[in-house]
Amino acid sequence: MEEYDLVVIGSGAGLNLVDAAVNTGMKVALAENGPMGGTCLNRGCIPSKMWIYPADIIRQIEDGVHVGVNASLESADFETVRRRTWGAVLRERDHIFEAIKQDPRATLLQDTVRFIGDKTLQASDRTLRAPKIVIAGGARSAIPNIPGLDDVNYHTSETIFDITRLPQSMMIIGGGYKACEFGHFFSAFGTKVTILQRNVRLLPREELEMGDVVMRRLGKHVTIRTAYDVQEVRKSDGNVQVIGRDRQTMAPMRDEAELLLIGAGMKSNADWLDPTVTGVQLDERGYVVVNEHLETTAPGIWALGDITGRHMFRHTANYESRIVWYNLSAQNKAIIDEHAIPHAVYTYPTIGSVGMSENEVKKSGRKYLVGLSSYANVAKGEAMANNDGLVKVLVEAGTKRILGAHIVGPEADLLVQQLVYLMNAGDESYLPLARSQIIHPSLNEAVAGAFARLTSPEEHHTH
Repeated sequence: MEEYDLVVIGSGAGLNLVDAAVNTGMKVALAENGPMGGTCLNRGCIPSKMWIYPADIIRQIEDGVHVGVNASLESADFETVRRRTWGAVLRERDHIFEAIKQDPRATLLQDTVRFIGDKTLQASDRTLRAPKIVIAGGARSAIPNIPGLDDVNYHTSETIFDITRLPQSMMIIGGGYKACEFGHFFSAFGTKVTILQRNVRLLPREELEMGDVVMRRLGKHVTIRTAYDVQEVRKSDGNVQVIGRDRQTMAPMRDEAELLLIGAGMKSNADWLDPTVTGVQLDERGYVVVNEHLETTAPGIWALGDITGRHMFRHTANYESRIVWYNLSAQNKAIIDEHAIPHAVYTYPTIGSVGMSENEVKKSGRKYLVGLSSYANVAKGEAMANNDGLVKVLVEAGTKRILGAHIVGPEADLLVQQLVYLMNAGDESYLPLARSQIIHPSLNEAVAGAFARLTSPEEHHTH
């Protein structure tokens, strides 16, 4: 039996806790059954953005025609993109591995661990015990139960970055951020892409207006089928064939492509760990249940990040790791604040979002105002010939608190971030923005313009 002060499961945001713990003299074990760095580094944020940035440049070149720049793309070198991606990933992965291995204060177990008793873990032929355990084991792609899927070759976000050449054609099952980001990349690099989405909406978790813009713009380059019920997958002369039907008209559908990518949601990795053995409760989807302190139902065990199924963003997991570290030793426990969690979807065009959707605001019963402003309303947007960019803000009536903000268009991720700061400052109102000078001409004026156009939701929805 190996005794530790703290065991951390997962080397994504869990690394933050390892670093903090060893610097306070704790004896720490880190368990990781995959590559060091977790999902973000190896099969998420980092490699996907290394791919998507070149795709953005390709679309910018094409869009130049709208402002009088008639340019053509000579070539797009996927091998260069691939080498740059893996160079960055492997360099950081090796750095993390060496840092942990060379630190005598931390023990690395490159193995799958599972609970076998009260705060006791088994890793192959080793048994570990600690009074404090943090579960940060992440999540993986969910594989839908589709007849024939097991008989064909398909990719997920865990394997797609391993390809060495671009397919001529591909289908993506799913219509969330993965489908839209990979659809953007592959279509920009010349692959014929078809998205097969069961929901009637593309990006159903995004604000309606934002998803509509992506549907329109991305739809110029990608075939997007919504309300698509996949019924069977089969091999077809070296390709993959999907048989389905339109859920609204019941019309039969058939699509075929060289490559199939599954992007239909995520599945908790908690099933690898057997956490219920030590008293950790799971929800009906298999995610670890935590309270506002990120404590599980087992005293002395915390969970954070994707394995809780709450907010699957690396920046949120990093924030949660700070809360957990504080609560590991503090008498007055910190409470997680989830009112201003930002995220972006790096598709074509980009979406940036923070806070509540309009539907969530309605359900909360608050009285609220809606503000809309398009990029075309401001000089910079006109200079860019951008007629699709849109800003939508939701403000609590009376208090002027920012409840949510949603932006679609170039630099949406940068534009929404300034509202995250306001939502975490003072009374969380938009008044500091209203009192400020806005650089002219800049897209910031579109954000300010949305707050200048606040109306009741009834008036907004009659336009």
